[in-house]
Amino acid sequence: MKPTRRDLKFKLDPNRICDWHRQGPQVTHFFNAMSIFFPVGERFFIHSVRHYRDRIRDPELQQAITAFIGQEAMHGREHEDYNALMAQAGLPIAPMERRVAALLEWGKRKLPAITQLSATIALEHFTAIMADRVLRKDGTIDSRDPQMRLLWRWHALEETEHKGVAYDVFRSVRDPSLKSYLTRTSGLVIASIIFLGFLHAYQRELVRADGRIGRLQGMDRYLRFLFGKGGFVRDLVGPWLDYFRPGFHPWDHDNHDFLLEIDALAAQAQGAQLAAA
Repeated sequence: MKPTRRDLKFKLDPNRICDWHRQGPQVTHFFNAMSIFFPVGERFFIHSVRHYRDRIRDPELQQAITAFIGQEAMHGREHEDYNALMAQAGLPIAPMERRVAALLEWGKRKLPAITQLSATIALEHFTAIMADRVLRKDGTIDSRDPQMRLLWRWHALEETEHKGVAYDVFRSVRDPSLKSYLTRTSGLVIASIIFLGFLHAYQRELVRADGRIGRLQGMDRYLRFLFGKGGFVRDLVGPWLDYFRPGFHPWDHDNHDFLLEIDALAAQAQGAQLAAA
């Protein structure tokens, strides 16, 4: 796949930012918590891939890296605006972002470049399988704000479009070996524990800070959304485990058919942007 940078803007409804998902505020804040990671996370991904860029000799992969960097920059920008709306609503976004940034800055200072790239391809796998779930089950982003649905679907489509880029960089700079396999798979285990731990803690922190709902209000619906039959997290288990298969590649799961809708979605987003101007 050849990813394409798209400069799209989304005007989210500030009055809905704490309760935009039809499954209620608990589910809303699950996705809101995820958004907190994206601006600093995308910059980390760009940093780890760019480090190896001069070692890539394949011109098509070089072009894909350029588009990957452009897409991640756009995602970071839009989620910065998203997070700013949460901060305006009184949620403690700044200290939460600082904690994520501090962790990633520590990683950039202390971890070898290949370990940073391993973390990137692990988290890219995580975002790719979450993106597939968003695209495959349309009700995952069941939003009262149509712009919010567009933003998450655009993000999911572009994560799908570039899901193999960082992985191909890793394969280009590391020969197949047991050491490479262990570097790759241990990266997923560690990154998953850290990411899911932060995500759970941040979802709970946002619910507490919201103040309009009790900490347990709507919890039954939230847990069904995540862990019930066909739930968001349950659907990720199989694709997550597939990463441990020797010879794995992100495009072994070929879901490029979803990308047929990306031009129409981009046109819809641009139309809404012009209407709001």
